[in-house]
Amino acid sequence: QVQLVESGGGSVQAGGSLRLSCAASGRTFSNYGVGWFRQAPGKEREFVAGIGWNGGSSWYADSVKGRFTISRDNAKNTVILQMNTLKPEDTAVYYCARRRVPYTSSRWFSRGEYDYWGQGTQVTVSS
Repeated sequence: QVQLVESGGGSVQAGGSLRLSCAASGRTFSNYGVGWFRQAPGKEREFVAGIGWNGGSSWYADSVKGRFTISRDNAKNTVILQMNTLKPEDTAVYYCARRRVPYTSSRWFSRGEYDYWGQGTQVTVSS
């Protein structure tokens, strides 16, 4: 069993920054890619960023490219999402998720590629 716990959410003004953390339990976390998704009220959950199992590759939604950075520390079983230049449209609940199959890097945008999800952390950006 794997448990993912997000933290670091909060309320900021537009242009500000937040740093989200995803802490994982379980020995095999380091073999899996991890994605961040978000869900705004009344909208579908959408892909934000993903990082490969060894941190060597990363992917971003067009809406966050150049503003968000994903990284990981496998020794600490942690994945970080650094969010800069936040906009009101970034307001959502943010979730981290572990990919279903180890050592794979494809279809990052598809929720079906993930099996374990955290409970989410709220990010609110005011104008």
